[in-house]
Amino acid sequence: MFAQLIVSGLAAGSLYGLMALGLILIYKTTHILNFGQGDMTMFSTFVAFLLLKTAGASYPVAILGAIAAGFVLGFLVDRGVLRMAKNAPVTSLFIATLGVGMILQAIAGWIWGYETQAFPYAIKGSPVFIGDVVIRRHDLLVFGVAAVVSLLLFALFKFSKVGIAMRATAQNRRAAQLMGINVSNVGTWSWSLGLGVAAISGCLVAPIVFLDLGTMVLVMIKAIAAAVLGGFTSLPGALAGGLILGVVENLITGYLPPFLAPLKTALVFFLIVVVLVVRPQGLFGEASARRH
Repeated sequence: MFAQLIVSGLAAGSLYGLMALGLILIYKTTHILNFGQGDMTMFSTFVAFLLLKTAGASYPVAILGAIAAGFVLGFLVDRGVLRMAKNAPVTSLFIATLGVGMILQAIAGWIWGYETQAFPYAIKGSPVFIGDVVIRRHDLLVFGVAAVVSLLLFALFKFSKVGIAMRATAQNRRAAQLMGINVSNVGTWSWSLGLGVAAISGCLVAPIVFLDLGTMVLVMIKAIAAAVLGGFTSLPGALAGGLILGVVENLITGYLPPFLAPLKTALVFFLIVVVLVVRPQGLFGEASARRH
């Protein structure tokens, strides 16, 4: 039972981690927490659903369509909303992202309706057995996608000019400007990449929980928790935080007495609070000086 809970928790945690990666990609270079990311991801996932069900596209094409929708949304949010309100307080920009998410939710309801839709699995077939552990084929896909996305992001930040510019901007925005980096364009890239990665997580979550306007709300909350747990300054920490959150959540569910089951989510977040009291910057985040 223990091994089964660990494997299932890692699968769920990979999804939280992917969404958290999208959040941190945006936050590291812009210092804006995208409160509308859940709705933006939902909208991109509906684009994939449209391509699958209406256009008859293959699954890879549908996923690429969702990623493209995420990229376009990121571009439009940054250029059409945030850049125009660049002199506004940061808290106002947070609310602006929430407002964009609510607008997209209304548009999605208008286009696709308010009924829950069954999003097809990419891989069908009987599960894989390793000893007493049962692993769904979809979970294997989740593990593979999370690994590939992580490696691609590592390569992007290590070897590409865009990635190096994003790292420089995240470390010191003013110094990056003085070195000739267009930090405004870097912000746009961050938004597009962040929502593109989030769109992938949406397409992997939808087959499990079905697809409707509220599909990504709980995933978004847990992704924020994963990002905080891992550390908002660390991309590897986001994925690690998601994995830890998924495993802890599953272990609590498996060993919690039935009468305490309604407190599962509360206990998970209680443990996160305890960790942050001991290590405020998160498990993998960097400590920052505070001005008193």
